[in-house]
Amino acid sequence: MTAGTGQQRERGFDHTEVEPKWQRVWDERGTFRIPDDAEDPAYVLAMFPYPSGEMHMGHVRNYAITDAYARYRRMRGEAVLHPMGWDSFGLPAENAASERDVDPRGWTMDCIANMKEQMEIMGLGFDWEREVTTCEPEYFRWNQWLFTRFYEAGLVEREGAELNWCPSCETVLADENVNTEGGTEICWRCDTPIEHRDLEQWFFTITDYADELYETLDEMDGWPDNVREMQRNWIGKQAGDSVAFELSTGDSVEIFTTRLDTIYGATFFALSPGHGLAQELADDGDEVADYVHRAEHTDEELDQTSGVFTGEYATNPATGEEVPVYIADYVLEDIGTGALYAVPAHDERDHAFAEAHDIPIEQVIEPAPDADVDPEDIDVGEAAYTADGVLTNSAEYDGLTSAEARERFVDVFDGEHRIEHSLRDWCISRQRYWGTPIPFVECPDCGYVPVPDEELPVELPEFIQTTGNPLDAAEEWKSVACPGCGGPATRETDTMDTFVDSSWYFLRYVSPDLETAPFDTDRASEWMPVDQYVGGIEHATMHLIYSRFFTKVLKDLDLLDGVREPFKNLLTQGMVRKEGTAMSSSTGNVVSPRPFVEEYGADTARMFMLNAAQPEKDFDWTEEGARSAHTFLQGVYDLAAEFAAGDVAGEGTAKSEGETGGEHAVIHEYVAREVAATAATATEEFEAFRFNHALQAVRELVSLLRRYRDATTPDPDVFEDGVVTVTKLLAPVAPHVAEEMWDKLGGEGLVAEADWPDATPPEGYDIERRLVENTREDVREIADVAGIDDPERIRIVVAPEWKHAAHDLALESDADDLVGEVMGHEQFRQHGNEAASFAKDLQTEREALTPALSAAEEVAALERARWLVEREFDATVTVEADDDAPDLADDAEPGRPAIRID
Repeated sequence: MTAGTGQQRERGFDHTEVEPKWQRVWDERGTFRIPDDAEDPAYVLAMFPYPSGEMHMGHVRNYAITDAYARYRRMRGEAVLHPMGWDSFGLPAENAASERDVDPRGWTMDCIANMKEQMEIMGLGFDWEREVTTCEPEYFRWNQWLFTRFYEAGLVEREGAELNWCPSCETVLADENVNTEGGTEICWRCDTPIEHRDLEQWFFTITDYADELYETLDEMDGWPDNVREMQRNWIGKQAGDSVAFELSTGDSVEIFTTRLDTIYGATFFALSPGHGLAQELADDGDEVADYVHRAEHTDEELDQTSGVFTGEYATNPATGEEVPVYIADYVLEDIGTGALYAVPAHDERDHAFAEAHDIPIEQVIEPAPDADVDPEDIDVGEAAYTADGVLTNSAEYDGLTSAEARERFVDVFDGEHRIEHSLRDWCISRQRYWGTPIPFVECPDCGYVPVPDEELPVELPEFIQTTGNPLDAAEEWKSVACPGCGGPATRETDTMDTFVDSSWYFLRYVSPDLETAPFDTDRASEWMPVDQYVGGIEHATMHLIYSRFFTKVLKDLDLLDGVREPFKNLLTQGMVRKEGTAMSSSTGNVVSPRPFVEEYGADTARMFMLNAAQPEKDFDWTEEGARSAHTFLQGVYDLAAEFAAGDVAGEGTAKSEGETGGEHAVIHEYVAREVAATAATATEEFEAFRFNHALQAVRELVSLLRRYRDATTPDPDVFEDGVVTVTKLLAPVAPHVAEEMWDKLGGEGLVAEADWPDATPPEGYDIERRLVENTREDVREIADVAGIDDPERIRIVVAPEWKHAAHDLALESDADDLVGEVMGHEQFRQHGNEAASFAKDLQTEREALTPALSAAEEVAALERARWLVEREFDATVTVEADDDAPDLADDAEPGRPAIRID
C-alpha cells in the first residue's frame, strides 16, 4: 500500500499535501459558513449521526451525498445552509460507559471529537459554527421547555398502560421501537424478545394529529413513494362507526366497526386479551386468567381460532338478545377499540372462530339484485359472505342496501361516525440515565407539577453504576421542593425518548446560540422547510413521523409561521456493502475512512461512492473500484497540469499539417459542442441526484479532450473551456483535486465559490449525439460482420431531404393511414414506389420514431464527428449528401446514414 502512495506522488498530485491545504483554506475563508441575514438559503441536510466513535464508508456516503449537492447549489449562486450535529443521548452510550466504567458524557464527547475529525479529513463542507449536540444543556433545556409547552397545549398525558418492555435495555419501548422476527416481538436495538408491563408513563398525544399526518402525505411530492406508503400503513385510516354494547357485568363497551349494516347478525362479542375489561375478567376465573396470560406472554402466535368464554354476555342493541362474550386472540388491542361484535356470516375471522366454538351463524346480508352472485349460491354455513349487498333477517330494515343501513343505524343505535387510525400515542418515557430529564416533579399534595421555565435545564446528576434506572438511585438529586406549594417533592426519574431530540434539531441549526428560545421564529419560518433531507429508510415510521408531528405542533403554538412540514424533499440512501453484507461497526464488517484517506485520499473515496450507483441504491465497496477512481483523478489532474504548462499539442501536430483550416475548425466545433453539452447533462443529473450519471459524462469529456489533444493542435480557447468545465463539474464530488486544478489553471478565488458552467445545451444536441453514436456503432458492426480489420475508406451517406420531410410528417401526423397521407403530397409522389415503400416502413415503425435532424444538419453533425471515426479506424472518412452518392443514398434513412467500408 505504501508503495502505491509513492507511485502516485511521482506522477500526479500528492493528496496528503493537497487535501489538508484546501481544507485549511476553506476554513480560513469561511467558505461554508452562512450569515444569519441570508435570505431563504437552500437548506441541505443529512440526518445527524449517533456518535458511536467510529465512522465507516456507509456513514461517509450519506454525508458525501449532501456535501456534493450543497456544493453544487452553492456554485449555482445560492446561499446554502449545510450544518452538522450530534444525536448524542441514548442507551448505547450509557451501556458503553458502563462496560468501560466511565461517565457517559465523557465517552460521548470523545466519540464526537473522533467522528468530527474523520468528517473533516473527508473535506465535508459543513458550517461547523452551527454545530448542535443534543446532550449539552444548551440544547436539552429546550427539549424540556417544549415538553412544558406541549403539556400546556394538552398534548402530554401521564397514564397507565400496558407497554413494551425490553428486559435487556431495562426500559420501555414505543410501538415504533418494536420489530417482529419469526412471529416474536423484539427490541429494535438489541433484538431481545420484549415483555409487556403495566406502567405509568408520559405520552405525547400524536393521535391528535393522526388525520393531518395521514392526509398531507398526498401533497408531499418530494418524498419517495415507498416512504409515504410506509407512513400511510403505519398511521392507518379507517372510516367506520362506534356503537356501545351493554354487558352483564354492568359495563358499557364501545366497539368500532366498518360494517354496522351487519349488526343484526351478531352472535357473539369478543375482547382482545389486552382489553381493560379482559384484564378485569381474568381476575375472576382461572381459565380466563390462564388464557389471557398465555396470549400476552407466549413467544408464538396463538391459533387464530383460540379463545375462551368469559361466562358473561353482551346485549345486542339491534335485537335485544344476549350474546356470549369471549376473549379471542384474533381481536387486536391496537385496532379499533380492542372489542368487537362478531358476525360469523359476514366476516372470515369471525366465521372461523364461530365454527371452532360452535357459535350460531346467521345471515343478514344477501347479494344485491344486480350482483354477479346468485343468492341461492350463498351458504354462510360454509363460508362468510363478505361483500356489501341488501339486508335480510334485519327486522323492518330488510331490503336496505348496506350503505343505506350503515347511515341509518348510526342514529338508530345511538352510534357515531368516526375515523380510526392505527397510530397510537407516543410513549416518550425511558427508564434510563443518558437522556433529557422530564421536567416535572411529583408532589403528594399537588400531583405532577412542571418545573418552572426559569429553573431549566434540569440537568442530570453524576452517573451512578446500578441496575435498573440510575436516576432512581440519585436520592439527593430526586429530592426537591414542589414548585407549586413548596413542600417536599420528588423529581420525575424517567428521561425522554431520544427521538424527541431529533424531532426538532433541524430548527436549532437556524440559531444554535440563541439563549431565549429554542430557535429564532422569524428566521426559521423563512429558512424552513429543509429543501433536501437525506437519510436511511429505517427512519420512515419513527423519526420522519415524529418530526412531522413536532413541526405541525410548533406551527400551532405560533413558534413557526407558514411551515407545517419539515422536509420538502427526501432522499433515502442505499447501503454500502462489503463482501455482500451491509457495513456495520457492530460486526466489524467495515472500511474505515482514516486509513483509506491516508492511502488514496478523501476525493477518491467520495468519487468512488458517488460514481458507483445512484444514491438510493445499495452497492459493494471494492478495492478495484476505489483504485479506478484514484487513477481517474490522477489522470484528470495531469491533463489540467499539462494544459497549464502549455503542453497540449499532443501527437496530432505532425499528422494535422496537411489538414486545411476548415478541417481543423469542424473538430474544434465538435469538441466545443461536447463541452457545452456535458455541462448541460451534468447539471440535469446533479439536479436529480444522479451523480453517477453526471460523473460518467465528465469521464467521457475527459476522454474526448485527450483524443482531441492527440488528433490535432487544439484550439486553446476550446481546450481551456473543456478543462475548466471538467474542473467545475468535479468540484462538488472531488473538491480538493478540483481546487488544485483550478489553482493550476489560474482560476480566480476558489472553485468552490466559482460560477457553475452554463447549462444550456447546444440546439439539437440530443438528436445529434444519438446520430453520431448510432453511426459509429453501425460502422463497427459492419466492419465486424464483413471481417474488415484494416479499412482504407469509410463512406457515410445521408438520406435525401424528402425522406427527412416524410419522417417529420409521420411524427406529426395522427392519421390512421399514414401511407395515404404521405403519398397525398406531390413532393413524395414524385419518388414513386420508393416513397410508397418508405411510407409503409414509417407506418410500421411509427410508434418507435424519434425526431431527426434535416439532411443538411445531419451532414454538418457527422462532418464535425468525422475525426473520431478516422482515429478509431485509421481510415479516410467522407460524409456525403445524397446527391454526391446516389448509389448509396437509397439505403439511407433519417438518423441512419448508409455506410460503405472499403
